[in-house]
Amino acid sequence: MSGECVPEGPDLKERCEEELWELINDNRHRISLGVQPCNLIPYLRQARVLSEMDQDEILSCHNLTNRSMRTSYMLDLLRTQGRNGAVALLESLMIHYPILYTQVTGQKPSTEPSGFSGLIKYSELTEYLVRAVTGMQKELQQARCEAGRMSARCASLESEIGQIMAQEEKSRCLQSENERLRRHLFSLQHDVTKLKDEKCDVYMRYTAAIEEKSAVNMRLHDLNLQVYQLQTELQKAQKENEFQQRRSLRHASQPAYPRLQEGVRSLPCQLVKAGRDILAQDLAEAIDSQAELAEQLRCYREENEKLLKEKQGLWDQKECLSLQVQQLTLDCDMHQQKSTVIQHQIRELQAERDQAYLSRNEAQSMIARALAEKDTLRCQLVELQERVFSLQANHSPRSQQQSCDESEAEWGSPRSSFEDSTIRPRRRLRRMDAINPMSMIACNSECEDPTTSSVRSNNAEPPGLESLRRREEELHAENSLERAETDSLTDSFEFILHVGNEDEQTPRLSPVTVSSPDGLSRTTPPPFLMRSRPKALRVNCRVLSISFQGEALLSQLAVVGGNKTGVFVHRVTEGSAAHTVGISPGAQIVEVKYEHNQKALRMVLEDSTLEEAMWALGQIRGLCNLSLRNRQDDYEVLLQQLKSNETSSGDSFYVRVNMSFPAGPNGSLAVSCNDILHVTNTRPANSEDSWHASQVHPCQLLDLQSGNVPNYYRAQRLLIRVIEEMSFQTKKSQKNRKKAVRIVSTGRQGRNPLWVSVEDEKTLSTDSGDSSAPKTCMSLMPYTLVTPHYPPICRPVLLLPTVLGRVLDKKLEGWQGFQLCEPEMLSASEHAARLQKSEILEESEQGGNCCYTLQSVEKVMKKGIHCVLPLGLDCVRRLHRAQIFPIIIFIGQSARSARKLRAKLHRHSQSEEQLLACSKSEEPLLDKLPCLYHSVAPDSWCDQASLLTSLRTIIWEEQKKIVWVEPDLW
Repeated sequence: MSGECVPEGPDLKERCEEELWELINDNRHRISLGVQPCNLIPYLRQARVLSEMDQDEILSCHNLTNRSMRTSYMLDLLRTQGRNGAVALLESLMIHYPILYTQVTGQKPSTEPSGFSGLIKYSELTEYLVRAVTGMQKELQQARCEAGRMSARCASLESEIGQIMAQEEKSRCLQSENERLRRHLFSLQHDVTKLKDEKCDVYMRYTAAIEEKSAVNMRLHDLNLQVYQLQTELQKAQKENEFQQRRSLRHASQPAYPRLQEGVRSLPCQLVKAGRDILAQDLAEAIDSQAELAEQLRCYREENEKLLKEKQGLWDQKECLSLQVQQLTLDCDMHQQKSTVIQHQIRELQAERDQAYLSRNEAQSMIARALAEKDTLRCQLVELQERVFSLQANHSPRSQQQSCDESEAEWGSPRSSFEDSTIRPRRRLRRMDAINPMSMIACNSECEDPTTSSVRSNNAEPPGLESLRRREEELHAENSLERAETDSLTDSFEFILHVGNEDEQTPRLSPVTVSSPDGLSRTTPPPFLMRSRPKALRVNCRVLSISFQGEALLSQLAVVGGNKTGVFVHRVTEGSAAHTVGISPGAQIVEVKYEHNQKALRMVLEDSTLEEAMWALGQIRGLCNLSLRNRQDDYEVLLQQLKSNETSSGDSFYVRVNMSFPAGPNGSLAVSCNDILHVTNTRPANSEDSWHASQVHPCQLLDLQSGNVPNYYRAQRLLIRVIEEMSFQTKKSQKNRKKAVRIVSTGRQGRNPLWVSVEDEKTLSTDSGDSSAPKTCMSLMPYTLVTPHYPPICRPVLLLPTVLGRVLDKKLEGWQGFQLCEPEMLSASEHAARLQKSEILEESEQGGNCCYTLQSVEKVMKKGIHCVLPLGLDCVRRLHRAQIFPIIIFIGQSARSARKLRAKLHRHSQSEEQLLACSKSEEPLLDKLPCLYHSVAPDSWCDQASLLTSLRTIIWEEQKKIVWVEPDLW
């Protein structure tokens, strides 16, 4: 084979072009797999067989998707160079891939100069070889270092594996010992239970014997009493008999004496016989009572056996429950591991997000520095412009046109012209943040002053005549709207003309007549207008923009109000920068702009809460720009309401609570998940991290119990803590616990998603230019804004889960005041048109173009009855867009409640497992709905009749309630 190493053949220099390329083509597959083009291209470039364009095409072509394709394409390009291409390729292989060179040519590689073809000069070849050897040495050193690090890493991993194995062995031993102890404990418990049962049996027998003995003793005592009475009577009879005998011996005749003796002799026999009869009767009674006791003992033994059987059944049930507990424990461990992995992935994503934020901040800081440099140059231009106007003020009106022409030439050499001036330099002006728009129209198109537009330039150099003419045309388009306003504004401005000491009086400039674009001459003020205060003002319609030094702004002024009334200036500290620029109480703060961490930020306070406004004003550290609007009447009305305690602030909005808060000290309000709160003060007294809110009546906009709740940021931290605690709880505890958290996220890019007011100006301009950019930020919301809606007479009814809803919809249809929504059969064109208008709620199961539409729901609602919706959850948002708010009732399911509906489900070709699976899949989706829903507990009804009765009551109650709807959070 040509690829095998054979004895040296003829020299490559002696071979012709066809032989060389035949040799290369025979080993083309091996070269394509073993060569990296980036290593050979430098030598081929020096040998002048490849150009720079060839190099870019080989390395950057999108059609060449892998290394083999790039190498094959490089061989094709070298084939066009003939013999030089083949020789250069083999020499590059000899340098970089000596083993492959030997396999291809069958010769040993040689680095001697005589072994090369001479395509490269000797000096260039030596330099290239030195660089190649140096690079290979560096690569070898790096590979050795990497191998050392990997070996150390392997050693550390092996040691860790050994430790883990030892720990695993210890844990296995502990588990076996634990299992043995558990078995021993179970056996001991079983023995103790047996002993207790035997002791109980013995005690019962002992008790029965004692009772029998006490009964026999009582009977014996009675018999002894009877015997004692008989003996007493016998003694009495004997005494009487003796007395009668004595008496009869005296008085009776001889014939009666023998009869008496016989009676006396027969009397003991009669007594003995009577005693025997009594004893026989007592013995019979004792035998009967013993038989009864034996029967009772047998019954007790049977009951004991039944109890033992029940006990054994309970033991078996306990073992089954223990197995289920073990299985649930394993499932819980598995879910905890999954949650740990997910949290780890979330932390990695957060790290990547933080890195991206850092990169963005660096780019913004660079832009801010560039803008600062531009502002510095712009301030220099302002100074030059002021000097020009001071020179113009000293000339006569006749030479005014000439001075205007000279000022255009002075831009080339401003220093020399100012050095010749005899006017004393004016003190440095502060930065002009705003300019009167009419000041830019100072000259006509034939005689234009470049300095009038230099402040508006984006470059450090003065603009040209064409730029000034274009800007004048743009300002002329706005002239008709701002002319009247500017004329009224010039009355309160002082015209800065002469530069002198601060004690000197500034003279006024006579008005200049300028030809307006419409051909009329009008009097206009000079380009620069300035109030007597040291900062510039800009009037835009009814909003006034003021720029000043806002260091510790909250110490300079105090604010009142909120999102309902607006944020107003309440007090201004005398002598502060805010007081110097003319800010007075009663002005509404519409917008604030400032720099923070080298970023230009803008916050709209027109509908912001008092908490957000104070946070934004507290962030200002330096120069700021406030946009104010005069609303003195509204401010006075707010002050009267505050004094009369009609309201505590200007805040008023409604939120839906997404977690539960227990009642606490200091008037904290107990709140449950999905409660509606009316927030009336975001900055209550003596509480910076709380809101003052009230619970809302479900049927009317009335405030009920009020108190303090955590504000948005503290509630967000509490929500994250609750979610972390819930992630480590078992399924059993989560199942038995009442719902306490509703997870809601948003993609809004603001500090507070409730009030999207803080914006980076560069980010804002980027977002406005590309509205389709994906939003990658996501934040959890403890509160969501809601708006009240008052439903019509009868709202539609949606029963969930869907499987059970299809069963109960037929029952609801039979009630008075209810009608089932029927699908409509549409043509293909109508179906496409309504689908485009989002008027189709859901496709019908009948197929084709049969579907449920908004028109069918509205048709039923116009009749003044409830429309029963046989639909799923996807229709809720479509109905809300049409201002239709259905009553959503979710009937919770369990295995026990599903068995109650077995017959109904089988009639509709459904099973209990399908019902439970549908309930389990649809229950998490309820929290994503933008409205409230009613949930029916599975143990609150016993059969279908009671369920339907409770549904009727729920629909009647929900119809009276206010519908609270959330906005689109994404």
